[in-house]
Amino acid sequence: MIERQVAQMSRLIDDLLDVSRIARGALQLRRERFACAEVVEAAVDACTEEIQARKHHLRVRLPTERIEVQADRERLVQVLCNLLGNAAKYTPAGGHLDLAVAVATSGMLEISVTDDGIGIPPHKLTEIFDLFARVEDPLERQGGLGIGLTLVRQLVELHGGTVEARSGGIGRGSDFILKLPIVVAAEVPAAAPAEPHQTGAPLRILVADDNKDAAESLMLLLQLAGHDVHIVFDGDAAVAAAARLRPDVALIDIGMPKRNGYEVARRIRDQPWGADVHLVALTGWGQQADKRQAEEAGFDVHLVKPVAPEALDRLLAEVGASRATPDAAPALRSQPA
Repeated sequence: MIERQVAQMSRLIDDLLDVSRIARGALQLRRERFACAEVVEAAVDACTEEIQARKHHLRVRLPTERIEVQADRERLVQVLCNLLGNAAKYTPAGGHLDLAVAVATSGMLEISVTDDGIGIPPHKLTEIFDLFARVEDPLERQGGLGIGLTLVRQLVELHGGTVEARSGGIGRGSDFILKLPIVVAAEVPAAAPAEPHQTGAPLRILVADDNKDAAESLMLLLQLAGHDVHIVFDGDAAVAAAARLRPDVALIDIGMPKRNGYEVARRIRDQPWGADVHLVALTGWGQQADKRQAEEAGFDVHLVKPVAPEALDRLLAEVGASRATPDAAPALRSQPA
């Protein structure tokens, strides 16, 4: 408890010092050119633990084209972490958060952080960025000192951008939208057809792997693509989670404790709902005998670790397309790493 309180006090002091530096003109930005997706990924990674602790569902939407900014990478991560942290803090457990990146019609980079939390009264939408401003609501008792949003506005303005808050009122969630200048942005088509993996609802995906670092990294990658992802770390947990979640896709490691991936696949296929799950074997074993064993166990696809993100993206796009046209279910195949 002492460690948590000290960490929180340290963050508050750092924020106050930054506000003071900006007011005195003493804060210098270390600008560099980079893709905005890198900042989003870093911010999501930094906030994942807090979001998961509150059992929130985070959806991240990124444009397919590469968008670059000339900015202070660390400060932009700080801005997004403040916005995501606020969204998590002021949303009841099990809420929904949405982080979206797009190119606005003005040609500016637009990043929005939306939640379905306690909301903001209309008269507070502008003053919420003032130093020590707080929302007058009983749930605000869990809040901070009202420094974070002041720092967000100041840092965004130092980058030549703007930030605004929107809300339908108390109990209707909030939306924070920041706009920044773009260095390079591909032309946005007026009515470009969506890619296969962008059509329809996001997939519900179960990841089963006893390597926790690998499972959590894969979860982050899939969440950045907008999917609803759940992870487990052994075979028995995988069977139980599949029965509870009825996932669209299950990415299953073969070598797991309590029950290996082949046994997990057989148990899932034995269930009435199991035929609807797209089973993907994740394994370091890539011999023909391994692929044959995966097929016999009921897997649809056999992937050899490490799996390239592009290969996984293509696979999920195909699954999404097959969900839209059920007759197009593919036979088992092996895909390159």
